[in-house]
Amino acid sequence: MFLFLSKLVPLFFYPMGAACLLLIIALGLWWINSKLTPAFIGSALIILCLSGNTWVSNWLAQSLEWQNISKTELPTADAIVVLGGGIRPQAYPRPDVDFSEAGDRVWYGANLYHAGKAPKIIVSGGRIIWKGGGSPESEDLTKLLVRMGVPADDIIPEGDSMNTRDNAVYVQKILNANNFKTILLVTSAMHMPRSMAIFKHLGIAAIAAPTDYRVSQLELDEPNLQTESIILSLMPDEEHLSITTAAIREYIGMWVYKVKDWI
Repeated sequence: MFLFLSKLVPLFFYPMGAACLLLIIALGLWWINSKLTPAFIGSALIILCLSGNTWVSNWLAQSLEWQNISKTELPTADAIVVLGGGIRPQAYPRPDVDFSEAGDRVWYGANLYHAGKAPKIIVSGGRIIWKGGGSPESEDLTKLLVRMGVPADDIIPEGDSMNTRDNAVYVQKILNANNFKTILLVTSAMHMPRSMAIFKHLGIAAIAAPTDYRVSQLELDEPNLQTESIILSLMPDEEHLSITTAAIREYIGMWVYKVKDWI
């Protein structure tokens, strides 16, 4: 039940969900001829405009993504841990497993392995039945890593986790069973602050290896380059609405995990 509620309740705090809720209330108020109707419509419009704004989304993303930028070369470790969430399963008409926005996690994990940063890769991720079901995400991640030249014997799949907290709990069991002391933790840069907090709370010696940056210095500079870019940046769009939503999701997740004493 917690897993379902953790997916459902935040929807009303994301920009799209909050705007839709305000518009539904506005319809009810309009039906009874309330003078408050314009206020709710205006509030929904403000939420969408701000959430899709380039400067707002960049600021929120940077506040999370730039927390774990490595100042030096990553050290070696006993294992690389790649968290799931970067792929789409093979399903008609998709001919094979596809990479999603966060697919850089898989590529970066393989890249670190080939660079000799660790002799093993642990891939962590199950699959929620009511969100498509199917084989664990860790199996698909394993297939992709093998295609990238990582030997199957050097990949340890963990397919029981359903959220980031589960990732850390089940990975810790693998670490203890193999006497691994240190790991390079690979996940999206925006997801890294919460992930690191969870792993460290469990006493795991994790070193952040973030990837999948949604906002780089290029994206920060672009809106201010010329008049044309400034005008376009003022207009809300789907991409920046998505980035804002992802950042809000992480902040809500950190709050919930703090309440549950998971970080």
